[in-house]
Amino acid sequence: MNTALDFRYLSEPDMIAAGVTNIARCVEVMEETLILLRQGDYAMAGASHDSHGAMITFPEAPAFPGMPADGPDRRFMAMPAFLGGRFGTTGVKWYGSNVENKTRSLPRSIHLFTLNDTDTGAPLAVMSANLLSAYRTGAVPGVGVKHFARDDADTIGLIGPGVMGRTIVEAALSQRPSIERIKVKGRSAAGIQRFTEHIQQRYPQITRVEAVDSIEAAVRDADVVITATTTDAAGSSAFPYIRRRWIKPGAVLLLPAAARFDDDFVIEEARTVLDARGLYDAWYEEMGRGAYQALGIPGTRFYELMKEGRLPEWKLEQIADVATGKAPRHRNEDEIVLYSVGGMPVEDVAWATEVYRNAVRHDVGTRLSLWDTPALA
Repeated sequence: MNTALDFRYLSEPDMIAAGVTNIARCVEVMEETLILLRQGDYAMAGASHDSHGAMITFPEAPAFPGMPADGPDRRFMAMPAFLGGRFGTTGVKWYGSNVENKTRSLPRSIHLFTLNDTDTGAPLAVMSANLLSAYRTGAVPGVGVKHFARDDADTIGLIGPGVMGRTIVEAALSQRPSIERIKVKGRSAAGIQRFTEHIQQRYPQITRVEAVDSIEAAVRDADVVITATTTDAAGSSAFPYIRRRWIKPGAVLLLPAAARFDDDFVIEEARTVLDARGLYDAWYEEMGRGAYQALGIPGTRFYELMKEGRLPEWKLEQIADVATGKAPRHRNEDEIVLYSVGGMPVEDVAWATEVYRNAVRHDVGTRLSLWDTPALA
């Protein structure tokens, strides 16, 4: 019996060569993933199989030398998952995060992904995962653009032009080539300039990228609105606040990060759509009514309103039902869709599997030996 095992190591340049930045394909794969979640052909962490993962945080005043102190995005996290269907693989994203990395010209979070054979548990690949994570994060909101944005959409309003904002815009452009204008609300002129250069170098159809000085200016007249700012420790009072009267009829709002709306608008008028219901169930079990304040993701507030008996449960729709035709794309042409996106490790598994199989097909990366014969078996 052959007991030799090897795996494929994929550096960031290898990942690019294997297609990790192919945003249009990533949107397709994320739609397929969300449908598998709706069908139940997956498993994540926790007793419910719906947990985001396991996280290490640190005390404000560590008692031991060398132990990190708490700070913005100061954590380590493991995000394991299994995904069925044509994927049939298992994997884990592991990352450390420290906002101070920016002073070292490093990303805030540094990601590594391990993809495993589900039967034996043997590693298939170890991957650089910053781009993997960034592009699947952008592609899941892109599924919302595919199904909800007007066919002739021409304007995006972006609140937060960082990495997440960039990849969500790329996903939106892959689904609506009619878009030609982007209005950007950012915290710094330098950040807006980096975003502008990134988009204009890649998308010549964009005729205008406009810096605006308020959330209102970003939202007004936009067919697609994107919130992509980090959660503020001060809680919901500091989240980007979007008034109903600013929103264009028929707009879709992509909400993978902190945002705040008036409860009456959410309850009485907006169409509220989740990426996957189980994730919000798990967050409520883990954090209760503190989930929205801690995470900022609007779907956690929708969920609280449902638990309070103020929002009918049927209004917590799942995008997979739209993708499979079980729910309509629109109930009327002027409806406003609030699409909440939480991000799940099954999405990393899906995109990692796609990229890994591309790498095998084109012999990208470096094959490394685990062993010829295990010393302990």
